[in-house]
Amino acid sequence: MIKFERFRLDNGLTVLVHEDDSTPMAVVNILYNVGARDESPEKTGFAHLFEHLMFGGSANIPDFDTPIQMAGGENNAFTNNDITNFYDMLPAENLEVALWLESDRMMSLNFDERVLEVQRKVVVEEFKETCLNEPYGDVWHHIADMAYKVHPYRWPTIGKVPKHVEEATLDDVRRFFYRYYRPNNAILAIAGNVDAEQVKGLVEKWFGDIPAGEMIERQLPQEPPQKRLERRINEANVPVDAIYLAFHMPARNHADYYAADLISDVLSNGSSSRLYRRLLKEQELFSSIDCYVTGSIDPGLLIVEGKPATGVSLDEASAAIWKELTELKKELIPEEELQKLKNKIESTLVFSELNVLNKAINLSFFELLGDAELINKEAGLYQKVTTADLHRVAKEILTEENCSELYYKAKGGVEKQVAA
Repeated sequence: MIKFERFRLDNGLTVLVHEDDSTPMAVVNILYNVGARDESPEKTGFAHLFEHLMFGGSANIPDFDTPIQMAGGENNAFTNNDITNFYDMLPAENLEVALWLESDRMMSLNFDERVLEVQRKVVVEEFKETCLNEPYGDVWHHIADMAYKVHPYRWPTIGKVPKHVEEATLDDVRRFFYRYYRPNNAILAIAGNVDAEQVKGLVEKWFGDIPAGEMIERQLPQEPPQKRLERRINEANVPVDAIYLAFHMPARNHADYYAADLISDVLSNGSSSRLYRRLLKEQELFSSIDCYVTGSIDPGLLIVEGKPATGVSLDEASAAIWKELTELKKELIPEEELQKLKNKIESTLVFSELNVLNKAINLSFFELLGDAELINKEAGLYQKVTTADLHRVAKEILTEENCSELYYKAKGGVEKQVAA
């Protein structure tokens, strides 16, 4: 059981504090409720750009990394479709350094043309390196475009094209910052060898005078049910052929999310899973195969991806996967098989929660989902899934009309892929 206290400042900042005296460290995690889904279709990649800009200095701190390192700590960040998350980990006695740093960039980020130009170049280079010049690097551009027609998940976190970031102006950046990077749109979690009462005073000291922003009322378009199979063949300079099947699945807060996640484990979690054992080990049709879920807040995707073995065509590989999916939908899986997977998930969750950084990140995310107490309930929600639930959800989502199927067809060379 992970105990925590929750309080809220007058400016709307939600604060979670977890005391853990088993470590000498403290973590300051700040989650901003903004991701790629909050961008304009004509100005994508801004949330990811801001992940970089937030390290470019603020009113009193020209260099974010040096004070953290001098305090014996480290920091990092990540962005996805739904959130932008920053964290600092340092000796608990230096907690105030991290609070000072985070509050300064929330209060007054450095809007400077030189900083913007540097970070624009960094982000564009990352786009080129990971998407344009990496084999299969543009896979999410294809899958997102196929699977989503109206919801902003239809572009990846890095953005549609480099041009959107290249053309970002200081005014664009300021507007985005003052809309989303405000205390009332953030969740601050502090975990580690700290005292909750002392933390309350420090948080009030450093964050209490930051003005709240406007209240954000999201009205994102709801993706309509997919009615037919979407198929795309992408001839590319990739080393070998590859296949991706993307199925729409329930949102992160939906009761059936846990069944869908367990279905991905039935198909590909460990050497006894269906796709790995039957298609890779026994029939030797694939050199690699995997299945996973995106875990996004709004309805996401269950992905099956694989690389066919030498001599196996993409059509043969596809037929083999569909045969296994059909078999899964025919009858209930054995109770013993399901229980093993539940136990594996529970042990993974428990092990993860031994890490103070993971606790801080998870507390923040679950609070965004509606209640940080979910951190103590997740294992039980997986345990509640029955074989009947699994069978029902598999029949609902693993259908041809609910699928986007992408083929990467190797041109024969080993040169890098160029995005379409």
